[in-house]
Amino acid sequence: MNRSPTIVFALGAAGTLWLAILAGRPAPAVQSVTVAPSVTPFAPSLQGTRPDGAVHVAPDDSVVADAQLIELFDYYLSTVGETSPDAVRAEIERELDRTLRPAAATAAKRVLARYIAYRQALAGLQADRRLAGPDAAALKRRLNALRGLRAQYFSQREVAAIFGREDAANADALARMEIREDRTLSAQQKQARLAALDAGLPADVRAAREAPLKIVRVQEAAERLRAGGAGEEDVFRLRAEAFGVDAAQRLADVDREEAAWKRRIDAYLAERRGMRDEAEIAALRNRMFSEDEQRRLGAYEGGP
Repeated sequence: MNRSPTIVFALGAAGTLWLAILAGRPAPAVQSVTVAPSVTPFAPSLQGTRPDGAVHVAPDDSVVADAQLIELFDYYLSTVGETSPDAVRAEIERELDRTLRPAAATAAKRVLARYIAYRQALAGLQADRRLAGPDAAALKRRLNALRGLRAQYFSQREVAAIFGREDAANADALARMEIREDRTLSAQQKQARLAALDAGLPADVRAAREAPLKIVRVQEAAERLRAGGAGEEDVFRLRAEAFGVDAAQRLADVDREEAAWKRRIDAYLAERRGMRDEAEIAALRNRMFSEDEQRRLGAYEGGP
């Protein structure tokens, strides 16, 4: 549900496959098993969602400890707080039993136990004030401590398969921080070294980094078109060239929804103006807006 974009280390389904390829041996056939959503969600926040990740199972029913398996665990572990940690773990184990053959389910549960223990130890690490600080030296201390902690719970191959993306992102962040803090470099030299780091990123990662800026630039261009008297068809063509026709259509739909919402707000505020009786105002809100919509009204109401 919530994995942040990072640099990709393409290890395939698992490190075992990678090693087999390097050794010139045929890679074992690994089956990717996904967990079907439950008819009744385990926790309210899971309503309308599907489990993330997958379980990669080898013919001997061994289970690959990789990023997708952790995504599956995190899907359920994200509900801790809504339900108790013990209840969440029991639910994951039930789903593993429901989805996998017994030997594979047992293997997956062993990985789950290690991952939960790791998360608990990680919470203690994050609270260690000796690792706090906003500079590159502090970040390096945290990353070193993190590597040491992971080695207590996972093999080197598992660390690469599970945390490869995160580690690459952390290494990139540290390198950029060190460049920015280096007082021996001129502003131009820093800019050149940061540009070199950008150039070394995979194309898909560069595109992901640039996507938010592209959205802002296109939106600004759309506003300039409107300010210059252009119509929505011109805005649609601009967006279609940048993002494709389907995305342009979705953005146009959002524009229409926002415009309709703004008209409703204006009508509400005009009718509400001069009202002093709270019961009368509440009746107006109930007549014009649903319960969910009323939660947004506070941003528009400046008082009676």
